[in-house]
Amino acid sequence: MADTLSEDEQWMARALELAGHARRQDEVPVGAVVVLDGREIGAGYNAPISSCDPTAHAEIRALRDAAARVGNYRLAGATLYVTLEPCTMCVGAIVHGRISRLVYGAVEPKAGAVESARRTLEEPHLNWSVVATGGVLGERCGNMISDFFSRRREDIRRRRQSSSGKE
Repeated sequence: MADTLSEDEQWMARALELAGHARRQDEVPVGAVVVLDGREIGAGYNAPISSCDPTAHAEIRALRDAAARVGNYRLAGATLYVTLEPCTMCVGAIVHGRISRLVYGAVEPKAGAVESARRTLEEPHLNWSVVATGGVLGERCGNMISDFFSRRREDIRRRRQSSSGKE
């Protein structure tokens, strides 16, 4: 099956692998990978809870990893693949990191800052242009997030029923 996937889909599949690491740590399952010249130079997954760091989003962690590996915070020519539409903080880091292309899977209607809640990359005052493509493996990415939150809501419901004596 991997032979039939486009390059974007192959890298998004890698980001989904990373999202699985977050899910196993009971973090919101978002994964990200930075690719330059056809090779992975940075990777990350959500870890704000386990790291007690509100900035530990998958994108930020992948950008930090890539910058450390190449020895430069400017990553011109690189593509960032992420399973969920980035928030405003992450879009800002993408612009500051000079990422040339952003590819994301699922949209984030509440906090997405590319096409959903905001269109930050279209603001005219930005000093760097990022080409964005959404919806790559969007259904798989969206299902991973939806399943995570469904499971979390079910766990909360079970705990409430258990503590109230209703089973």
